[in-house]
Amino acid sequence: MIIIIDFGSQYNQLIARRVREFRVFCQILSPGTDIETIKALHPEGIILSGGPASIYETNSPKADPELFNLGIPVLGICYGMQYMIHVLGGQVNRAEKREYGLASLNIHDPKGLYKNINKITQCWMSHGDSVEKLPDGFQVTASTENTKIASTVNWNRNLFGLQFHPEVHHTPKGKAMIKNFLFDVCQCQGKWTIKTFAKEVITEIRENVKDNRVILGLSGGVDSSVTALLLHKAIGKNLTCIFVDNGVLRKDEAGRLKKILKQHLNINIRFINAANVFLKALAGIEDPEKKRKIIGKVFMDVFEKEAGTIKGVKFLAQGTLYPDVIESVSPFGGPTAVIKSHHNVGGLPHKMKLQLVEPLKYLFKDEVRKLGKTLGLPDELTWRQPFPGPGLAIRIIGAVNRRRLAILRKADAILLEEIRKAGYYQKLWQSFAVLLPVKSVGIMGDQRTYENIIAIRAVNSIDAMTADWAKLPHKLLGKISNRIINEVIGVNRVVYDISSKPPATIEWE
Repeated sequence: MIIIIDFGSQYNQLIARRVREFRVFCQILSPGTDIETIKALHPEGIILSGGPASIYETNSPKADPELFNLGIPVLGICYGMQYMIHVLGGQVNRAEKREYGLASLNIHDPKGLYKNINKITQCWMSHGDSVEKLPDGFQVTASTENTKIASTVNWNRNLFGLQFHPEVHHTPKGKAMIKNFLFDVCQCQGKWTIKTFAKEVITEIRENVKDNRVILGLSGGVDSSVTALLLHKAIGKNLTCIFVDNGVLRKDEAGRLKKILKQHLNINIRFINAANVFLKALAGIEDPEKKRKIIGKVFMDVFEKEAGTIKGVKFLAQGTLYPDVIESVSPFGGPTAVIKSHHNVGGLPHKMKLQLVEPLKYLFKDEVRKLGKTLGLPDELTWRQPFPGPGLAIRIIGAVNRRRLAILRKADAILLEEIRKAGYYQKLWQSFAVLLPVKSVGIMGDQRTYENIIAIRAVNSIDAMTADWAKLPHKLLGKISNRIINEVIGVNRVVYDISSKPPATIEWE
């Protein structure tokens, strides 16, 4: 176990991913976490992340200084290093020359984090403050042209500081530095795997749930499907899944689940057709955030009504992932900008007075896929591309109605069919169609048309925090476009979205 104290860095998840790549489990905690909670986790080491604040700002994030006295190694990165130096009696000032981007790192002491690393290597800097004076017991271990103290160490206390970011791709030897910290400094063993995680979680679920009943809102996506299978293996028939057809699903969603989860894996599922209720509530609504909130509220009402017919329910399970938790809650208690509401974080437990079970809340999406494969979930679900909770409602720009849904549903089915045929489905993070709120002039059969426009979105990503538009072959795009225009009545133009995240989001709404 490695604990990452998140001071607000945009790279905090990247640090966690780097640690897990070496088969060491880690958990991201806020600076406000009390020291007893940290002790109870028995970490082998602590990493203090970077952050946008200056340590001298009034509301800058602060951790309990006692963590430097736990007798375990601590690695401070950027702001994390500055905070450590400041708390322990050193001096941090506004740098004369701010340093952003690539820098040449000159290593003075080639051991510890720098074991087996060349004395001159590249690193990625991003800071406006710099350490000017080190506390007693610390020494300089590396420098750059602009930063005299680019890294430091206190060998007696196993405290390390890096002014640069070892977790990013632009620090080529950064992964080696993190590896040295994990194995040479912290003495981690690298035995954490998805298989061991599954065994531990199943045991934990049994101990917590006991003979009580659990309900789960099943969407058919990989997150909820893996959650369902994990709980099924832990508590069997004490799990009841509720699948709500909200009227904005893709083609044959319910049928696929009945075939795979209910028939083959024998998971207890109730199917509720509530399409009319959802579509009535969505009528005339164009604002994307309002659509999300309406769908969320109606889902809660429908779900709660059905759940009320199941006796002895004390727990609610959700397929919440780590990025959902981190994006939805500020790491250090401050305000964060709401880009869009996450449908699966919070809400139901408070309203229904149920205890929450979130067995995937410390996993990233690729880890969930590995878990699904380990548990025996069929590839059709394990490798299913992410599908948003509000479904096609947020892929229809503007008002949602049955006619527009029929157009988009058919266009999306054609797109996915061709993506699969071409062997790109598992290579892409997401690929989907969007119905735009504008029409354009076209010619069909020598006659003028004035019809809808479909946008195609296909992106590559690891965890959806960032994404790049996919460079699909022109021949494949041409075939998709041709089929949609010819086979979907009401469409006469197809366009391709070549925006990356950021600045765009993956979904259009």
